[in-house]
Amino acid sequence: ENLPATRDHEVKVQVRACALSRVDTKLLSEIKLKKELVPVGREISGVVLEVGSKVTFFQPDDAVVGILPLDSEESGVCEVILVHEHYLVHKPEKVCWAEAAGTVRDGLRAYTALHYLCQVCPGSSVLVLDGASPFGTIAIQLARHRGAKVISTAHSLEDKQYLERLRPAGEGVRQPLVARVIDVSHGKIDVAESCLEETGGLGVDIVLDAGVRLYSAEDEPASKSQLLPHKHDIITLLGVGGHWITTEKDLQLDPPDSHSLFLKGATVSFLNEEIWNLSNVQQGKYLAILEDIMEKLSNSIFRPQLDEPIPLYEAKVSMEIVQKNQARRRQVIQF
Repeated sequence: ENLPATRDHEVKVQVRACALSRVDTKLLSEIKLKKELVPVGREISGVVLEVGSKVTFFQPDDAVVGILPLDSEESGVCEVILVHEHYLVHKPEKVCWAEAAGTVRDGLRAYTALHYLCQVCPGSSVLVLDGASPFGTIAIQLARHRGAKVISTAHSLEDKQYLERLRPAGEGVRQPLVARVIDVSHGKIDVAESCLEETGGLGVDIVLDAGVRLYSAEDEPASKSQLLPHKHDIITLLGVGGHWITTEKDLQLDPPDSHSLFLKGATVSFLNEEIWNLSNVQQGKYLAILEDIMEKLSNSIFRPQLDEPIPLYEAKVSMEIVQKNQARRRQVIQF
């Protein structure tokens, strides 16, 4: 389609890769952005074709990567797109298009969790639930890079083997990234017990969940995986002054739960990486995070869980899988 003229602060980008992630329709309707048709594909990488008259960060032929804002009228799944310069950063030469687009959102989530909702530091213990997911993988790599000890759960034998094989980049003999992998696939293993054992009974400093069960097995909705830990398990395994970072948007804590958290002086934080784009107050910090993610990709500190890049004609099928939360690796469309 014919694009409108490039406005003052806009950059015209030829898209080279676009990663697919779930569209949160509930969030969109809550912030009054829900429309009949919602564009999909917001994480993009590509080449700058032209820049608006007031653009200062970029010039034509620059390689860029970024996340389109929630209210974007445009879909990243197209050949040429107009983007405000404040949503983009430079892509390092060593990073391929698919990796740049496929890591930027998981990187942003990991930074939000481990640097802003809590401060991960050398010697702290971090439990990453479902560590073999695209987000879990990046969170493990960031936590280990910061000197933390990482424990993770695996949802299948394949995931367990993947997590046990994870090593830091570099030469020489390298310790595994994950100190202990807890295989929850057959439901016999007690996550809380394993974590307390691994931390000498002290509990874990930081927990990153992938959703939690709130009720007993019979009352839980069928859509919720039985592999997820119960909220009581998380509260039990948290250490004193611990941070529970949750992706469970409807988390319900009863007074006894809150009392246990109070006794531990623990915090509960909600992980919503969209906050960076919903308020422009932190724009400078946001761009610094994106630059840092790209730097860690180019130094191989981040090694993402990507599927083989998919051609445009398979995008619809892939997006359906992503929307149903069935993709185990990040889906990236390559142009």
